[in-house]
Amino acid sequence: MTCEEEKLIEGSNFERIFYPRRIAIIGVSPKGFGFGSGMLLSLLAVGYEGNIYPVNPKGGEFAGLKIYKSVDEIPGQIDFAIIAVPAHLVPGALEACRKKGAAGAEILSAGFKETGSPEGIALEEEIKKIAKRGIKVIGPNCFGIYCPKSGLTLLPGPDLSRESGPVAFLAQSGGMSIDFAYIGKWMGIRFNKMVSFGNGADLREAELLEYLGRDPETRVISMYIEGVEDGKEFFRVLKDVAAKKPVIVYKGGLSDAGRRAVASHTASLGGDKIIWESLLRQCNAIQVKDLLEMAQTSLAFSLLPQRVYKGISVTGGGGALGVSACDAAEAFGLVLPPLEKKISDKIMEVLPKPGSSATNPIDAANPHAPPHVLKEALLNAGGDKNIDLQILIQLLHHYKFLAMGMGVAVKEVTPYNELADAAKEVVDTTGKPVVLVLPNYKQEMEYMDIEELIREARRVFLAKGIPVFDDLKDALRAIAHVSNYYARNKVEEG
Repeated sequence: MTCEEEKLIEGSNFERIFYPRRIAIIGVSPKGFGFGSGMLLSLLAVGYEGNIYPVNPKGGEFAGLKIYKSVDEIPGQIDFAIIAVPAHLVPGALEACRKKGAAGAEILSAGFKETGSPEGIALEEEIKKIAKRGIKVIGPNCFGIYCPKSGLTLLPGPDLSRESGPVAFLAQSGGMSIDFAYIGKWMGIRFNKMVSFGNGADLREAELLEYLGRDPETRVISMYIEGVEDGKEFFRVLKDVAAKKPVIVYKGGLSDAGRRAVASHTASLGGDKIIWESLLRQCNAIQVKDLLEMAQTSLAFSLLPQRVYKGISVTGGGGALGVSACDAAEAFGLVLPPLEKKISDKIMEVLPKPGSSATNPIDAANPHAPPHVLKEALLNAGGDKNIDLQILIQLLHHYKFLAMGMGVAVKEVTPYNELADAAKEVVDTTGKPVVLVLPNYKQEMEYMDIEELIREARRVFLAKGIPVFDDLKDALRAIAHVSNYYARNKVEEG
């Protein structure tokens, strides 16, 4: 068998894993709540449309489905299995699924190598032996797979988005996976595949990353890694994939305390901080420091055009915001170049007076500057050859005072729909992206309507393909990650 033939067979196995039509869930109890029954209910809630076959030796019925007493009783072949039984029963269940033709299985059960016990280590070795006979294994000690297009979901994930997108995520942590999925839902990140692989007895970071590098549905890859099994192979794959697609890496366990936590979590070897940072740079991977930075960076890569960004314009109401923008941009290797005089003069013609400034940053001196004024400012600034991207800052809480004076709800006086239309027109006209920043400085209970307003404005802007951030520094950092990645790729290509 040639290498290409092997990759074709491997690819078809992955297709059956991520897009299964027939799933067996081993460990579904008709009474009480367990991981097996929880996963079944989550699949039904998220809208999985294939066939589900619950398995429990006691039989019975659950959620309107017949419970089979063994995997052998299931009629026909299965594509994928979800195993949620006590650790000592996992090898037998996995072997039964292999014989039933499953391309893969996710093992939710814990109690293996991560315990450090001889029994747990031996059980994980059994899993590895079975996997080598012809079934791909995710886990053990994991939350499984999330694939919006097929309806696979994590545990627990009954309300994850079914809207598919360009971002994939690999993680050793189940908790990190579900947190990222929920953050992505409101932040505007759309996933196509997410894998929580836990201990990684079989499928691990390198093989999964290589698959995503070939996957046409994946444009951006994010990873949470605690340790790697084969460092040389992982960095070979990472360098290859990162040359084609951005790979965002959050490496856990780089501190002394973190390394101890990693060892007890997934029995991984964390590695030295300096070595990791050096190797990630050599591979042109994007290193981030925490979950929120990973999410913000994923959002930027998924929505911003693939290019280098250096010159930034910032438009908003308030001089201090502009000063802050200048300082923060410089810290991330970005610049706010002064606008050409003729452009600055045109912008000044439309800005409210007195107190406005149009040098860059553009200070409208009024948090209620109407959308048509901001649109004209952005259209003109976008015509400057030194501007690659524009940031618009809006302090929506200021509309609360207008609403109170008029005796109406704040949403009625806040022109966020018109502003989103204006921003989209600017993008289409200038060919340069606009990023929105929506700080929320009013978080008292009596300002819950502002929180609702900001969430609604975020939704409207995201629907038009405009990234939204809560904080200016977060936006600039994410933009810098995008710019630096494509700048390095250009150097390497050259």
